[in-house]
Amino acid sequence: MESFVISERFAEQVARTPEEVAVTAGAVGLTYQELDARANQLAHRLIGLGVRQDDRVAVLLERSIDLVVAILATVKAGGVYVPVHDDYPADRRQWVVDHAEVTVLLADTAKLAGGLPTGVPVVVVDDDPATAEQPVTDPAVPIHPDQLAYVIHTSGSTGHPKGVAVTQRDVVRLIFNTEWTVARHARVLMVAPYAFNVSTYEIWMPLLHGGRLVVAPPGYLGAGALRDLIRSEGITGIHLTAGLFRVLAEESPETFTGLSEILTGGDVIAPNAVRRVLDACPDIVVRAMYGVTECSLFSAHNPLTASFVPGMLVPIGNAFDDATIHILDDRLTAVPNGIEGEIYIAGRGVSRGYLGRPDLTAEVFVADPFGAPGTRMYRTGDLARRNDDGLIELVGRASSQVKILGFRVELAEVEAAMASFPGLAQVVVVVRELESGEKRLVGYVVPESGDVDLGALRAHVRESLPDYMIPAAFVQLASLPLTANGKLDRKAMPEPDFEAAAAYRAPETPLQESLCAIFASVLAVPTVGIDDSFFDLGGQSLEAMRLLSRIRAEIGPDLLINVLFDIPTVAGLANHIDDVATAAA
Repeated sequence: MESFVISERFAEQVARTPEEVAVTAGAVGLTYQELDARANQLAHRLIGLGVRQDDRVAVLLERSIDLVVAILATVKAGGVYVPVHDDYPADRRQWVVDHAEVTVLLADTAKLAGGLPTGVPVVVVDDDPATAEQPVTDPAVPIHPDQLAYVIHTSGSTGHPKGVAVTQRDVVRLIFNTEWTVARHARVLMVAPYAFNVSTYEIWMPLLHGGRLVVAPPGYLGAGALRDLIRSEGITGIHLTAGLFRVLAEESPETFTGLSEILTGGDVIAPNAVRRVLDACPDIVVRAMYGVTECSLFSAHNPLTASFVPGMLVPIGNAFDDATIHILDDRLTAVPNGIEGEIYIAGRGVSRGYLGRPDLTAEVFVADPFGAPGTRMYRTGDLARRNDDGLIELVGRASSQVKILGFRVELAEVEAAMASFPGLAQVVVVVRELESGEKRLVGYVVPESGDVDLGALRAHVRESLPDYMIPAAFVQLASLPLTANGKLDRKAMPEPDFEAAAAYRAPETPLQESLCAIFASVLAVPTVGIDDSFFDLGGQSLEAMRLLSRIRAEIGPDLLINVLFDIPTVAGLANHIDDVATAAA
């Protein structure tokens, strides 16, 4: 009888391939037997600290082998791993730990310097003598398939994140779905933030099938670094958000050479981006994915191959064979092909709900009128239709929740963070879509009196929200525009005017002149001075990837994206490029 328990499936794989390499990070690697032993030791340590079935264990580490050990050990101990995003502000980290009522926090020495959440015992995974003294044997904790495996937090309309509780059974059923071609995922690159649901694929797909999990270095990866990792590590499978996939497809589709399959989704997928990648790499499968955290990551898919013909939209295909997707109207009646409706997901993967929030759970996890008594379906808020071929096409959102850079964002949570800034009478956040199809948040504020220090407002919001939730621009208004019947007129909101933070200073060298031109092109602004900050001009992580690709193509150096975060001006980048060239010479 097949097991639906993660640790049991992993134990079966260890028995089959004990000497095969399970996980690598740079030059360091562990075999399945070695990974099992290290996870067993940490699992015994957690049990000694009181972790029992369904107890939550917070995980806050750099992307590393230790992170993989920490997650596997938590599962082996019968606990529930609660990833804490390492880019979250301190207050948000603390809130996640408090809300989940965690029993233990697993961290590493790299995170100690930045401060850790308080009020909970801490084990520093890479520097804990007590763990090294534990037995390497499996703790053999009895685990039921319907116990929780993890709790991942998503943006919430109440001003705080929501913790989605997913079971062991749902993870195993996803990873062992018969529609996967497992050989294409023999070596998977772990590159996404582990606090988001795609880590379910990145970690468990290779480890439960006898493949290799390749852990990318911490921090953001540029196109060049990603390309080098794919080639040097022999990566076969990777997941990228639709936005990042589009940037790489436009700037350097050859980045994907050598891959067998690319999974992409999280937002509307650009058809021409798919075509560019398939032209450059005709043997690759680009699999359009659709899913939500509340339904255990993926529920629908559409494998696209060299014969793909771009249309207006890339269909997300059809449901996996153990999931069901309904497209319904507001009376929960199925709509005909070609008619828009809202996506409801039933069958495999529908999670337990929101941790500690039965009220929010009841709003969107509703009785399934098409299923057996007692079954539920999840109301996604996504609008879709079926085309003439019966394939699902994603067309937008029905609620105030949006996708930014592939991440789900509740506008109400951003507005709540802005509203806590003193001196504001009204706040509203609007989504602006660029010509490229990418979406950006713009925050509009009406002051109680005088003027608002928009720079201070940005800094204030940054203290409570992760980077992807911070508006690209803030705009002060005398009043919010209203429609004839007194409702907020979002369409009448003025376009943001990205202004330089400093007085304009013209380029003084050919290198600065080239960089100013690249900055202006990527940011779609008329001029850029050498002291203007890339991020003050509305740049975000996807534009950063595009900028660095242009710099590599037109000037030569292959810069890490962290360099841009540290040195966001033309003057600073030009000096950095000159220094690197001098050192090389």
